[in-house]
Amino acid sequence: MSATTYTPPARPFAPIQFPAALAAAALLLGGMILIGAQVSARQAGLYLLGGALGLVLYHAAFGFTSAWRVFIADRRGEGLRAQMLMLAVAVLLFFPVLQAGSLWGQPVQGLVAPVGMGMIFGAFLFGIGMQMGGGCASGTLYTAGGGSVRMVLTLVAFIAGSALGAAHLHWWAALPSLPRISAVQSWGAGPAILVNLAVFAVIAAGTVWLEKRRHGRLVTTAAAPRQGPARFLRGPWPILAGAVALALLNFATLALSGRPWGITSAFALWGSKAAMALGIDAASWPYWQNPANAAALQNSVLNDITSVMDFGIVLGALLAAALAGRYAPNFRVPLRSAAAAVAGGLMLGYGARLAYGCNIGAYFSGIASGSLHGWVWMAAAFLGNVLGTRLRPFFGLEVERVPRQSGC
Repeated sequence: MSATTYTPPARPFAPIQFPAALAAAALLLGGMILIGAQVSARQAGLYLLGGALGLVLYHAAFGFTSAWRVFIADRRGEGLRAQMLMLAVAVLLFFPVLQAGSLWGQPVQGLVAPVGMGMIFGAFLFGIGMQMGGGCASGTLYTAGGGSVRMVLTLVAFIAGSALGAAHLHWWAALPSLPRISAVQSWGAGPAILVNLAVFAVIAAGTVWLEKRRHGRLVTTAAAPRQGPARFLRGPWPILAGAVALALLNFATLALSGRPWGITSAFALWGSKAAMALGIDAASWPYWQNPANAAALQNSVLNDITSVMDFGIVLGALLAAALAGRYAPNFRVPLRSAAAAVAGGLMLGYGARLAYGCNIGAYFSGIASGSLHGWVWMAAAFLGNVLGTRLRPFFGLEVERVPRQSGC
């Protein structure tokens, strides 16, 4: 059988969109100055770090949702293998530092959460929402920043669902659960690294075997339209380069903030603040009775680490889209697609609160923290993605497949 080459949708070799690029750069620079003056230089650094994450996510087209969908539907595993590389680099960086408890004099801790019935249901619901909404937490932010109007609908519903999840979390958290379990604390950094690397290798090898079984050999993508410095500035980047960059930037987040990268706690904050503006007493919810959460609800969102990083992601993606010449908002969203975006966003938001995080906070940063709940989240969310992938055609949403080869 001849080599199977998958050619993604064409990316026009368009010129840089200077007005949008300058606007994004100005907002990043202005935001850095404002946050530095009102909060701290460290907070301003985290805002710019969010911008770097958005640029990497966009230029590398690093998606969790599409990667899982094409594997489920078509057994193409390039995206999953990139995720395993990202996780491998992350555990090599994170585990020794988490065992030490500090990095360059700053106390650090991982994102470790209990595994319970509510957490498993939340991850499964999040998985369905990924395919219905068309993105995960990071994907929703960077595609919205890149100009996708449909993903703005998903993001608004995501925020509403997160607030609702925060209102109900105390009920779900009361269901039976295991205690917080960390492989770093239980086994030590060395053994935990070896076990995790072995699992990553098995998963990657499994995707290779299944992809070759389906297609005869690994499916390859077409050559990039740009090379050299132009490709670095304007993309697209190799997905493996994106995987390494995201692991390094997550480690930088740990160094600056004392904990790994997260996204969706900010959505619960924004949604709850909006609820209060509408006259709903969100401050009385048990979720906001925790002193740290209560302070976040009372203070400006610029004081919240996750919020400023999320703002940075959106603007970083806008900058990347403008540099690539691909910022072109389309306000025509078919009704069925819009309905799926809203329903998916609500499931994403609600599920993320129940599951103590999303594909970033629970899956990526959870596994990078050695947390058992990161692995359980991955399994439950993957099953949700299987169901969500099967639901997509009912809403007019594509399920990408490589055409079968034949001798005709």
